[in-house]
Amino acid sequence: MNKGTWYAIGAYALWGLLPVYWKALHAVPALQLMGHRVVWSCLALYVGTLLARRLKAFRIAILKPQVIRIYVIAAILIGINWLTYVWAVNANFIVETSLGYFINPLFSVLLGVVFFRERLRLWQWIPIGLAVVGVLYLTIAYGSLPWIALTLALSFGLYGLVKKMAPLGSLYGVMLETSILFLPAVGYLLYSNGIGQGAFLHTDALASILLIGAGPVTMIPLLMFSSAAQRIPLSLVGILQYIAPTLQLLLGVLVYGEDFTVERFIGFGIVWIALIIYGVDGMAAYHTRTAVAGIAD
Repeated sequence: MNKGTWYAIGAYALWGLLPVYWKALHAVPALQLMGHRVVWSCLALYVGTLLARRLKAFRIAILKPQVIRIYVIAAILIGINWLTYVWAVNANFIVETSLGYFINPLFSVLLGVVFFRERLRLWQWIPIGLAVVGVLYLTIAYGSLPWIALTLALSFGLYGLVKKMAPLGSLYGVMLETSILFLPAVGYLLYSNGIGQGAFLHTDALASILLIGAGPVTMIPLLMFSSAAQRIPLSLVGILQYIAPTLQLLLGVLVYGEDFTVERFIGFGIVWIALIIYGVDGMAAYHTRTAVAGIAD
């Protein structure tokens, strides 16, 4: 396997194991975790960019009103995604977060149809329909929508849509997004500290260190993913992405003892069948295109 494949596996494995990190900070309110994640991620990115002597290029790249507007939307979407995720993990809904990231790729395909008028093959429509059936089954079985999974899938899918239309590269884009969220995050953390509810430097030393580490654990897999996407086919990226929700599901059930009832197994099973069909069709289409390109050459 080449470097790109290893980067992708590493990124998705780290994302899959991230609940362990947030669980270690379960005593910290989700909104504070979100604030620290934004603040330390932003600072880590700026330090890295400064050391690489690319800060001036970043400032030039963002000095356009249309750039700021589109990244405000991206920042709001990724903020909703991060906040929902850390809250759900520490509220013992890791299994449901995994469902969100299982159905996210299929939702992204549907967004491509709606916004970019992409044409789907029959074997792409079938998994989308099955995913809807799986969500409806879980809704009926539990008497309510799996809103955590849907919020994660919708926010991350729409985030990907916005990023597809955004003009900046991945590094500068994430820097601008965290910069937009930086002042609100700092403001909230200062407010929490002012009313005596701040966790940073007011709990044990390990918790404060882990809060600072929220920046690197957010940025490292993201940068690994960016490097991988430049080196390997998107079809392979699409298959490897299921490492993360699979690890999340296993952590939720085997490590943290969350329920995985028969009803959940059936609902998840329908989604898994959809993903298998989608993956097989995608690989077949990729090999067909490669073969046709080879003949043309």
